[in-house]
Amino acid sequence: MAKPTVADYLLERLRAWDVTKVFAYPGDGINGILAAWGRAGNNPQFIQARHEEMAAFEAVGYAKFTGKFGVCMATSGPGAIHLLNGLYDAKLDHVPVVAIVGQTSRSAMGGSYQQEVDLLSLFKDVASEYVQMVTVAEQLPGVLDRAIRVALAERAPTAIIIPSDVQELEYSAPPHEFKMVPSSLGIEWPITVPHDAALARAADILNAGSKVAILAGQGARGAQAELQQVSEILGAAVAKPLLGKDVLSDELPYVTGSIGLLGTRPSYEMMEGCDTLLTVGSNFPYTQFLPAFGQARAVQIDIDGKYVGMRYPYELNLVGDAEATLRALIPLLNRKEDRSWREDIEAKVARWWETMEMEAMVEADPITPMRLFHELSTRLPADAIVTADSGSSANWYARQLKFRGQVRGSLSGNLATMGPGVPYGIGAKFGNPDRPVIVFAGDGAMQMNGLAELITIKHYWQDWADPRLIVAVLHNDDLNQVTWEMRAMEGAPKFAESQTLPDVDYAAFAASLGLQGINVSKPGDVGSAWDRALAADRPTLLDVRVDPSIPPIPPHATFEQAKATARAILKGDEDSRNVIVEGIKTKVQEFLPHSKD
Repeated sequence: MAKPTVADYLLERLRAWDVTKVFAYPGDGINGILAAWGRAGNNPQFIQARHEEMAAFEAVGYAKFTGKFGVCMATSGPGAIHLLNGLYDAKLDHVPVVAIVGQTSRSAMGGSYQQEVDLLSLFKDVASEYVQMVTVAEQLPGVLDRAIRVALAERAPTAIIIPSDVQELEYSAPPHEFKMVPSSLGIEWPITVPHDAALARAADILNAGSKVAILAGQGARGAQAELQQVSEILGAAVAKPLLGKDVLSDELPYVTGSIGLLGTRPSYEMMEGCDTLLTVGSNFPYTQFLPAFGQARAVQIDIDGKYVGMRYPYELNLVGDAEATLRALIPLLNRKEDRSWREDIEAKVARWWETMEMEAMVEADPITPMRLFHELSTRLPADAIVTADSGSSANWYARQLKFRGQVRGSLSGNLATMGPGVPYGIGAKFGNPDRPVIVFAGDGAMQMNGLAELITIKHYWQDWADPRLIVAVLHNDDLNQVTWEMRAMEGAPKFAESQTLPDVDYAAFAASLGLQGINVSKPGDVGSAWDRALAADRPTLLDVRVDPSIPPIPPHATFEQAKATARAILKGDEDSRNVIVEGIKTKVQEFLPHSKD
């Protein structure tokens, strides 16, 4: 019987770390590992993406929606290069992903050999926390184990490089000798809580305020009960950055929703009016949407000391686990008897959701994109996972969807790259095969990445316990987000040569793969299309014709932005008439009488 190779041991070690899925694409730089996979009976499962970048995005989606680390793999040279965008997405959103890449044989290194790229230099930034090349068999367990532990400890991508000839070496464990590095499996995490004096100082600051605002990001995801209790004691309301959209239910009357350029009016007004700010598990970068400097006393809680104190002049920065720190803080807080601050915010939140429904029902040509999101919001399964692509779909994801129950959601938050929506959904589905997954993608993102990854869905969907993976395409034949940014930020009209997309029948493409494809071109058909998709026995693509002239107007749009947009329209924007009409019809909904007026 042949002795195991380095490649055999690599897969064995991944199994020992409870890795069940590896998102990858083959190539001769990892042929030794592929051969080992055949000997291992496809354990862990090799998930074949259509492109290495998609494999990396799928690993990110898997990690985001499971709480585990994701693993992606690619060949040397071009395959390794293609991983980079997905790995940068992991880096900027603080997601643990381990990339394993091939390399030319050691004997060819430095010889300008085919597909030879200096991978250590290439990955030095994206995998800055840990990148290493394995050059002898005894090195493998220490390098792999450390790559995994660093990825988990730093919530970051790491990378290991294995030359093709090393993959085929007979595996030999590191002996008990000089300059050998032994290794071991597993890691147990401490629960970090600030010391009592720091907690007392935090409580003093929060107790002194009369108008407390809470900003709860993705780092607060495990602290839902504690966040609710703190909010109740302090009479506070809670805003959520995009990556924290699923931290608290939007059905709670004091949750103001998203914050920032894609945020809600209640979140904006809360930050304008508060005298105290508590930030929990968030690295939200846009300081202009936080209280004015000097307006509020502020406390931050974050698990990572590298990211405290850098977005606002916080009076106190606490390093600790969100759940445990809030739990320790709660006994020190005094209940605020005056509830007028929160009651006012709750009234604004109720009015905001009414406004969102009114805006979703505005007549458009043919459908306002907000209608697509609103109709799902009322039907959203309590265990659904939702992903959104970058672009205009992120606007409506942020504002129109009301999360509740165990709904999870995410997007490319800090890199804001195009194209991760569908691969995120695939990664989420492999991590949660018994939950429905819903993807919102613009037609630009579908043409860039999504159409090809529908083939990956075709390849694997029958393995999922719940076959529902729904891709909703915002079909307007326009790179709409950039079009609006040109109007508002540059004062420039739409440049059709860069912005107009070729028309594609996305539903027909999905149907050609054996998936359910539904074309929607009438507002009244949106709800029934969602019903069909949510009841389907297979993945579904909704090809929804939406109006590109519906403006993603921030509820706090500046006068300068409005003037710039007007200037752009006056310069001869091809959609000028529709932009003016739809903009007025949409914005006026904020000022029309509401049911509680």
